[in-house]
Amino acid sequence: SYMAPLKEKIRFFEEKYGCTLEEFERRLKAEPEEFERWDDYLEWQAYRASLRDLEAKLRAIEDAQDIRIT
Repeated sequence: SYMAPLKEKIRFFEEKYGCTLEEFERRLKAEPEEFERWDDYLEWQAYRASLRDLEAKLRAIEDAQDIRIT
C-alpha cells in the first residue's frame, strides 16, 4: 500500500511529540524560535497532505468503479 509509509511517518511524529499535528502547530506558534521543530512540522505537514491527496484519489477511483455504463 502506498499509504503505509505515509501513515508510518505521521505516526512517528505523533509519538515523538505526543500530540496531533494541530496541537503541535499551536505549540510551535507559542515557541517560534524552535527551528528544528519547524523542520519537523513542515515535513509532518507534507506527509499528511500527501496522505490526504492519495486517499482522495483512491476514493475517486472507487466511486468511478461504482458507475456502470449501459
